[in-house]
Amino acid sequence: MRILTAIALTLTAPLALAGPQCTDTDPSEWQDQEAFQQKLKDEGYKINVFKVTDGNCYEIYGWNQQGQKVEIYYHPVTGEAVKTEIED
Repeated sequence: MRILTAIALTLTAPLALAGPQCTDTDPSEWQDQEAFQQKLKDEGYKINVFKVTDGNCYEIYGWNQQGQKVEIYYHPVTGEAVKTEIED
């Protein structure tokens, strides 16, 4: 029984760490990455890392307007925040 539990935990662990699935829309319809980053900077965000995730989201690591460290996933077509994590 312990072996089966260990196997099950090993197989499902990567799923728990996965980010959200944002879209299946063709990337040609996504907002321009550089323009999107500039929009966030204009709103007061400081971006340390910007990337496209396996779930087809724009993801940033950086700081929000209040200076809090953030990790935010954005829908690349709508620009809406899909998931936000703020470090205290």
